[in-house]
Amino acid sequence: MNPNPDSIDPNNYFEFYNLPVSFQIDEAQLKKKFYAFSKEYHPDFHANESQEKQDEILELSTINNKAYKVLSDPLKRIEYILELHDMIAEGDKYTLPQEFLMDMMDVNEALMDMEFDPDPSRLMTISSEIDQLEASLFDELKQLTDEFDAKTNSDPNSILVTIKDIWYRQKYLMRIRTSMNKFRG
Repeated sequence: MNPNPDSIDPNNYFEFYNLPVSFQIDEAQLKKKFYAFSKEYHPDFHANESQEKQDEILELSTINNKAYKVLSDPLKRIEYILELHDMIAEGDKYTLPQEFLMDMMDVNEALMDMEFDPDPSRLMTISSEIDQLEASLFDELKQLTDEFDAKTNSDPNSILVTIKDIWYRQKYLMRIRTSMNKFRG
């Protein structure tokens, strides 16, 4: 079923593709719909239409490209679902748990020390610690997203709150990884 431009919420990519809001989506189905809409809404195929129709097609083509870019990337999809449920917004100042921040303070201090005294073995130790933390977060996230998608929990917002916390922790760890990369030079 193709989207009707008048009934499309351009901010709901799942609706655009007629897919359920889900963390684990059928990627083959997503790709199939993306390619079908790419062909259907390609501006070159509508060059002889009215300007109004051309503008409509261009808007649908743009939505199609943005929707696919977001929904095909698991991390962007998490962020997007959180945004759809008003869990995060641009410019939010989220406070990570104190215990996590204390652990990261130790990591950051060790990285600052390595700026003056490079230590490859210490860097490997830190990298291993981050790997373990990321694996633990990934396992927890997988369990929560599966639970959300199964819709067995009577309070999906409580699941989303925990997913939001993990998402922010993962973003923090990505910044740590970026900092670590400058020592691998």
